[in-house]
Amino acid sequence: MDEFSYLSVLLSVILGLAVTQILKGFRGLVLARTQVRIYWPVVAWAFLWLLACVQSWWAMFGMRVRQGWTFEEFAVVLLQTVLTYMVAGLIFPDLFGAEPIDLKANFYAHRRWFFLLALGVIITSVGKDVVLTGNLPNALNLGFHMIFGALLLVGAITSNERYHKTSPVVSIVLFIAYIFVLFARIQ
Repeated sequence: MDEFSYLSVLLSVILGLAVTQILKGFRGLVLARTQVRIYWPVVAWAFLWLLACVQSWWAMFGMRVRQGWTFEEFAVVLLQTVLTYMVAGLIFPDLFGAEPIDLKANFYAHRRWFFLLALGVIITSVGKDVVLTGNLPNALNLGFHMIFGALLLVGAITSNERYHKTSPVVSIVLFIAYIFVLFARIQ
């Protein structure tokens, strides 16, 4: 077994748990539909973060040829994966029990943590490139990171509902463009 195959097991487990958190939330929406007050931006963020988990897994395949891993290199990749999981765990509340669940109230109660942890994913992603290659990501990739980072930072700062209804839609469109421009083919 090569180094990355060994290291990727832990990364895959954590990303798998992130995907499970989101899918469990979608399942919970169906099972508890009479008790849940839907707030569509939460559903949009869940879709986007599910897509981000899949893209992250897809992009990690490019690290398979890397040899001579250091703990620092692995730690930064692991940190990005752990932060991805943490964001996934904040999207939906636990959707069980007899109590009514208001997704809007839950979103605003955890908004800062959600956006700051997601911003942490973006910062760690850039840092990962620096640690692994000694360089910042290429200009286009860095530009996307900066746009996503700005959107997330504003999301953490503002409680403006118009912004929180616009930003997931803008982010989904941008993220799909990001995937097709930079990650359409496996590296």
